[in-house]
Amino acid sequence: MSRFRTLVTTLALTLATAPHVWADSDDEVTYREHIRPLWENTCAACHGAASPYLGDFEEDKERYERELKGPRMDTYADLVFFVAWPDTGALMRRLDDGSSTADGKPGNMYQYLGANEEQRQENLALFKAWVGDDEAWTMKRPGEISKEELERFELEY
Repeated sequence: MSRFRTLVTTLALTLATAPHVWADSDDEVTYREHIRPLWENTCAACHGAASPYLGDFEEDKERYERELKGPRMDTYADLVFFVAWPDTGALMRRLDDGSSTADGKPGNMYQYLGANEEQRQENLALFKAWVGDDEAWTMKRPGEISKEELERFELEY
């Protein structure tokens, strides 16, 4: 009986800490249920509450990079800042696997989306589903994106 309990406990812990994969493409991906836990597992160490806001980061980028800190993204509003506005597309440019870029190179944060390529692809798919339809995932910067393109973002809380 003790082995069975250990097995069940191990399985439950594994499922609880595994990346959230949704059952089918009709399920809604939300920040609270999907993105926040994924972000906590893959991004929080460098982009958490102890990290600087973007303006402070840009003023002393070398210092923060030495400290392994990137711009703060620990709330829904902070994360949306890097998707929709005012730093449109920043999250997508950094997380993309290279399939959306002209040169085919992945973004500088893609490597941190998982321990292996399979995990990175699963987690990237989750971020993409949260952002919106296929056309919502954009490499465009502020000033390059139209109002209609901005309206494609879903970003469910």
